[in-house]
Amino acid sequence: MKDFSRELSFKTSRSSGAGGQNVNKVETAVTVLWKVVTSDFFNDDEKALIQEKLKNRINAEGYLFLTVSESRTQLMNKNKAIEKIIDIVNKSLIVPKKRTATKPSKAQKQKRLDTKKKLSDKKENRRFKF
Repeated sequence: MKDFSRELSFKTSRSSGAGGQNVNKVETAVTVLWKVVTSDFFNDDEKALIQEKLKNRINAEGYLFLTVSESRTQLMNKNKAIEKIIDIVNKSLIVPKKRTATKPSKAQKQKRLDTKKKLSDKKENRRFKF
């Protein structure tokens, strides 16, 4: 888990939600910005993987951004934003294991057919016969 929090930049804005009149005058929402291409913490392959998996979150200038306004204080929102962006980037670096296609065994096929036959017989016995 890489901590690249030194490369992050922050912007603040007024947030909606809880806080009463405080919402109207204090900038508590925090937007964290990170330029993926200029990062020193990741190599080119990792940067390409991040850009591919997070392409919906990266804007035209190449900034990955995330806005947090969950808390009533700017400091707590900043800490949550750092945690979330580090978590998102680290999850994007995970390469899923390749799935190998398998076929069901003869025993599995036979078990499925037997179960279907039992259910069919049960429903057939419920019918009224003249």
